[in-house]
Amino acid sequence: MALVDCPECGHQVSTAAVTNELLAEVRPSWWNYFWHLFFFFLIIPPLVAWGRRRSFILRVYPGRVMLERGLLSKSNREFDARDIRSIEIDQSFWGRIIGVGNLTISTSATVDPDEEIEGIPDPKRIRNLIIAQREGR
Repeated sequence: MALVDCPECGHQVSTAAVTNELLAEVRPSWWNYFWHLFFFFLIIPPLVAWGRRRSFILRVYPGRVMLERGLLSKSNREFDARDIRSIEIDQSFWGRIIGVGNLTISTSATVDPDEEIEGIPDPKRIRNLIIAQREGR
């Protein structure tokens, strides 16, 4: 065990002396996990979209409208077409371009808040269909 000069303080220290100087801290590169991250962002959003799309159904029958919500647990609401007071359509700029909008159905038969249905394709056609059922056509 030889004695050498310390580069910081200049004192004589043994070559066998233990120092607490951290020389490097290394973690795996994010590139090592690239495919994990890529597939996470590639797979998870479509699964969420699929689940949300499957969890809602609007059915229009002669004289009635039915809403079904839920994937594992279900919630059903049924409205008599004559009880529907108003139908509102909200479309953003991009929604108008691609033909998608939100439909809000207000009924006179319930005290519950209006039923809002998001992302309906061709909402004007659905509104006209419900109005035709309300009028008995």
